[in-house]
Amino acid sequence: MTDTTRIDRLFKILKAENRPALVTYFMGGDPDYETSLSVMKTLPRAGSDIIELGMPFSDPMADGPAIQAAGLRALKGGQTLARTLEMARAFREEDDHTPIVMMGYYNPIYIYGVERFLADAKAAGIDGLIIVDLPPEMDEELCLPALHAGINFIRLATPTTNDARLPKVLENTSGFVYYVSMTGITGSALPDTSKVSEAVARIKGHTDLPVCVGFGVKTASQARVIGAAADGVVVGTAIVNAVANVLGPDGQTTADPAEAVATLVRGLAEGVREARVAVE
Repeated sequence: MTDTTRIDRLFKILKAENRPALVTYFMGGDPDYETSLSVMKTLPRAGSDIIELGMPFSDPMADGPAIQAAGLRALKGGQTLARTLEMARAFREEDDHTPIVMMGYYNPIYIYGVERFLADAKAAGIDGLIIVDLPPEMDEELCLPALHAGINFIRLATPTTNDARLPKVLENTSGFVYYVSMTGITGSALPDTSKVSEAVARIKGHTDLPVCVGFGVKTASQARVIGAAADGVVVGTAIVNAVANVLGPDGQTTADPAEAVATLVRGLAEGVREARVAVE
């Protein structure tokens, strides 16, 4: 099973500091490899605690229009799973501290080969996986092999995950639990924050793992409110949009995507860091 990962170590530090994590998602290879690596490197400098590295896939059924478009741009730019792993390796040459979680769908991993993928992911410095289309009933496919390889397998819980289902969802989960704060696709409207805190408390009744909340967080003020209840705040669509907003109609950059992302993330990080201060 997993030894202590960068994710586990980070949450211990944050618990001692009494602050939530800022978890930032971006699409690997959007709009091209070099630009995307630049975005990845800027995330921790701007205040991100955990990086979710998106694996582009041609049929992203749980993703909203912004992340779908980013995935298609990345695929068009030549991004593959091998190049996404290469991006993590390149990032690790300068940063051996920030946890990296790869997020996406099972199909590219299945085609790559599970055993080969896990060996390459571990060598590239990957700490966790979020595979949105693998239910707990399929844990033997990837979840259990990942845990044996020393990689956290992070599961999604949703508002429709009831108390009868939750223990099964949490059974082999490690690193943290990702609470999807609404039903539907990524990037939708932010839910009722009081319901989010109730849901976090309910999940914590079943696990000692940190609970991170995402789907819909776009601003520092939203991050501040969510961070008061959650152990982490996940932001994805807003970051993907920050890249898209500096791309011209032909896909060429009209400004530096990394700087656009850094500006957004600095504000979000400030909101997250004020979350517990605001409620004390």
